[in-house]
Amino acid sequence: MDDELYPRAIKHIDLWNHNVEFLEQEAPWPRPAVFIEFVPFKWLAIVPGVEYRAEPLINLHVVTDWTNQDAGISQFRLLDKIHGLLACLSGETFMEFDIDSSATNHNHEEIVENIETYRCTAIRRLTQS
Repeated sequence: MDDELYPRAIKHIDLWNHNVEFLEQEAPWPRPAVFIEFVPFKWLAIVPGVEYRAEPLINLHVVTDWTNQDAGISQFRLLDKIHGLLACLSGETFMEFDIDSSATNHNHEEIVENIETYRCTAIRRLTQS
């Protein structure tokens, strides 16, 4: 798609690496940005050696510019748009992807970081070769 005709709501997507803690040290990334963090989780053997299940948590760090109080409310509309795209998502190796919790970190001068935590059922099947 042509970004000029259809501008993207999210300007940058990457894996989480404590990105907001080192703003002065990193090359700037365009915002709004979403950083994906996979929280450590434990697999449960359904069929030992063959099939496993887990209920991992996935944090989405949604980073927007801190502007002013009125404009800052629009960041929550962005969170709703993201949730609308992700709610109940499923695929070959996961199902029931849905929101679990939310937190707002506004301890930074230039940005606001909203952390949207999602949960799903993950499936890992190992094939015998």
